[in-house]
Amino acid sequence: MRRKIAWLLVTVAFFLFLAACGGGNETSEDNNPEGDGKGEGSGKLVVYTARDQTVVDKVVTMFNEKYPDIQVDVLTMGAQEILERVRGEQSNPGGDFWWGGTQSAFMQAAEEDLLEPYTPSFDDAIEPEHKDPEGRWYGEMLLPEVIMINSDVLDKETGPQDWDDLLDEKWKDEIIIRGVLPSGTMRTIYSAMIYRQDSNNPEPGYKWLEKLDANTKEYAQDPTNLYLKLARQEGTVSLWNLQDILIQAHANNQPFDYIYPESGAPILVDAVGIIKEAKNKENAELFYEFLFDKEVVAELSKETFQIPSRTDIDVDAMPDWYRDLELKELELDWEVLAEKEMEWMEYWDSNIKGQN
Repeated sequence: MRRKIAWLLVTVAFFLFLAACGGGNETSEDNNPEGDGKGEGSGKLVVYTARDQTVVDKVVTMFNEKYPDIQVDVLTMGAQEILERVRGEQSNPGGDFWWGGTQSAFMQAAEEDLLEPYTPSFDDAIEPEHKDPEGRWYGEMLLPEVIMINSDVLDKETGPQDWDDLLDEKWKDEIIIRGVLPSGTMRTIYSAMIYRQDSNNPEPGYKWLEKLDANTKEYAQDPTNLYLKLARQEGTVSLWNLQDILIQAHANNQPFDYIYPESGAPILVDAVGIIKEAKNKENAELFYEFLFDKEVVAELSKETFQIPSRTDIDVDAMPDWYRDLELKELELDWEVLAEKEMEWMEYWDSNIKGQN
């Protein structure tokens, strides 16, 4: 009888041990990201981006060196086009990660519940004004919007020195503008020009844009077309972001330079985020962390002229151009711009563009 009881106790203990092991394995898998492939990184990642192709090629190559088993598919389009695409795909997302766009676009996307909340490892290194309070987007870099010139014809002294100089008749038919509505950069610049005239009334800003339209020779359909026309001297002046101007000048040997407006520049927080219900969310998180890695940030600043949003970057690790840069910001209320941008730009497109 004692043997039977002892055998029964051993059997019960054995099955309890197996259950504990099974539960332990389940817990380990739940808590270990590598249990679902996140650690190694495999499968696909679909990225929607508004970034310059030079930056895209550089970053994707670096990412695949670290995660060779992740197939990265990149679709390049304007920031506003990305917002519209993500909005249209809400019931069946085609993208996983939105890389590059204005805070106005990301604020709108967050308001429409198009972005997945995520708290990255670098959260504490990003200023509150450079991220969404619920973690739906983070600013990757700061992007001053400046005056772009053909450096074969103009220099920093002979080109327009400030925004209002663009309205001078001497620049008539010298200005080429990248198509405004598809471009987050241009929508921000134009909205900033309206806001700076009168933050409570868009009419003075519309009048300002009418004068700019009168001096504008052409609206280029995309950045490539803009660069081509400016390089051919079909125009000598444009408005664009500092990073892309430096990339075109130094990496692609284009005859471009910039003039930092005397009154200050709109400084965009160029942001990133995971698309709501992304099919490859774990790979999107890997890409998120990779973009903000300190070593990656320093290399991208050297190679692609990025101004990082991280506040804990060692300045000594950054290139000379970054250390010499003096940023003067045009004071703007980004919440107002996010709220009014669509209304203002639709008015400009219907009532001002090409009519002066």
